[in-house]
Amino acid sequence: MAKKQKKPRILIVTPEVTYLPDRMGNLANYLTAKAGGLADVSAALVSALFHQGADVHVALPDYRSIFEDRLAPFLRREQRTLHRVMPNDRIHLAEDRAFFYLNRVYSNYGGENTHISLAFQREVINNIVPRVRPDLIHCNDWMTGLIPGMARQMGVPCLFTIHNIHTVKTTLAHIEDRGIDAAYFWDHLYYENFAASYEEARESVPVDFLASGVFAAHFVNTVSQHFLDEIVEGRHQFIAPPLRQELTNKVRAECATGILNAPDPGFNPEKDQFLFETYGSENHLSAKRKNKRELQRLLGLVEDERAPVFIWPSRLDPIQKGCQLLADIFYGVISKYWEQGLQVVFVADGPYQNVFRNIVNQHEFHQRVAVCDFSERLEHQAYGAADFVLMPSLFEPCGLPQMIGQIYGALPVAHNTGGIHDTVSQLDVDRNTGSGFLFDIYDAQGLMWAVDRAMDFFQLPDPIKERQITRIMRHAMETFTHAFNARQYIELYEKMLERPLLH
Repeated sequence: MAKKQKKPRILIVTPEVTYLPDRMGNLANYLTAKAGGLADVSAALVSALFHQGADVHVALPDYRSIFEDRLAPFLRREQRTLHRVMPNDRIHLAEDRAFFYLNRVYSNYGGENTHISLAFQREVINNIVPRVRPDLIHCNDWMTGLIPGMARQMGVPCLFTIHNIHTVKTTLAHIEDRGIDAAYFWDHLYYENFAASYEEARESVPVDFLASGVFAAHFVNTVSQHFLDEIVEGRHQFIAPPLRQELTNKVRAECATGILNAPDPGFNPEKDQFLFETYGSENHLSAKRKNKRELQRLLGLVEDERAPVFIWPSRLDPIQKGCQLLADIFYGVISKYWEQGLQVVFVADGPYQNVFRNIVNQHEFHQRVAVCDFSERLEHQAYGAADFVLMPSLFEPCGLPQMIGQIYGALPVAHNTGGIHDTVSQLDVDRNTGSGFLFDIYDAQGLMWAVDRAMDFFQLPDPIKERQITRIMRHAMETFTHAFNARQYIELYEKMLERPLLH
């Protein structure tokens, strides 16, 4: 009888143990200093892979203070999730005083972040990889950017996922001073300037962590295909040339792809305990109207179940999120659709919060507009009540609000970029296709055009709208899930390993 082949062993290396989305504003920054994404390779993705039968292990820093801190319930919840679904011998906590006593995942000081990163990677390279003996390593973001070089030198296939384009740079001498034998794989790293030899590079030529991860990895993925395409096409000036060049090389070698993140499973209108009334794709009409009335009552808005309600659930950040576009047309939008009773609800922190509060105060829009600080409960209630989600982002590596909106029957009004492009298409009622209202030219007039298209849809007869929203919700509930994304990662792992992951 033939001996059963051992399942390939996957080691997922992630510096974060939770997912705090950017809409949480200051709290998210305090705890993670980055905007969403790594949940999919921590508790949620790891759990999904484990449940599908993969021999999956996870390495992450032992943030003891955060795990034990009563002020960090989100981190404790995700740690409990991992321990609930996986045996302890599958969870490998890197131990070092560099992160034992931290009260946040990232520091506000770049040098300290580099120190934390090197401590984490040293433990993974020196202790966790030899103990786990993985057949494939899956690294995430700049804090793991040296590990693909080690993996390539060892001949272990390595996937590198980019959630966040931030990077740091330091010399081989500093890396080695922190206990990593960089001489072993120095020629698989990416340097700020050309280095012909180890001796030449060691003291004076900085290593770029993020570009090194891309350069050395056997395969790379971003969190949406279209964002990857935009980087390669040079459509974003904030992308550093080395990162763009290395991603371009990977695309040309057919070693790069995009795999979307997915919303937290708690975003489910059928089970959402925060909603005034739960609902599914087949009975959304009456339930959403009840949710709308209750939200209006709660926020002091005009109580009108037939008023069109737009929500803003992303951080009010003018650099990425496009809130200045809305500010430019805000008075015009409210005035143009005054008779239709249009209302806007902001559930987000950020620099532009006071801009909208000032507009509301100046024009006495208090019964039509609510500008609210972020809260998890209010966020869920807003999705349950809303007809539309505003998302005019300049760029969006993935984006989650446009997916959550579709799950809740709140259609996106968004800029056609990055992950939005991959998850929203132009609604065409006659053809029974599409899921939102997209504008291509990034300016206030483009956003106004999309709002007008949304209002055209809103004024259609109820049976037509109901049929379209039912279709959109059903598709979103089936597609925007961690199980669906885990299957894509499994297929990519199998491609890299050239053998089945599950058997």
